[in-house]
Amino acid sequence: METSQSDEPCTSPSSSASAAGDPACDLVTVPARQGLEAVDILRRGAADAVGPVLHDDGCDTLGFLVPAGTAAGWDVPGSTCTKTDGRGLRLNPAVPVEGSDWLLPPGEADLATDPVVLRRALGEAARMIEAADSCR
Repeated sequence: METSQSDEPCTSPSSSASAAGDPACDLVTVPARQGLEAVDILRRGAADAVGPVLHDDGCDTLGFLVPAGTAAGWDVPGSTCTKTDGRGLRLNPAVPVEGSDWLLPPGEADLATDPVVLRRALGEAARMIEAADSCR
């Protein structure tokens, strides 16, 4: 899978709010199995560590909403981060993509998942899956 890479740091969740107070978000997409493990890891950790998460049934992926600007520095193998430049996803309870549904809808989760915390959780999830698969 392709990843976005840059030397620019990711923006923080507090810097992603638009003028109207509705934060624009980038979207980190991962295979569903790894994403579900990461959600479990995040929910077992610090409170409110995971933001809204989309499940795309057709592609068998999970999408984590992260602060706008995250795509500029995203470099996690096996995942993609889609840049919205403030024109894409917004935290809205309506499902933004046909064929998908919220695993964790806005309002039941933090505003967006911290990219640093997500990066760690995805790495831990990948190691757990690799260990489980090697035991078969």
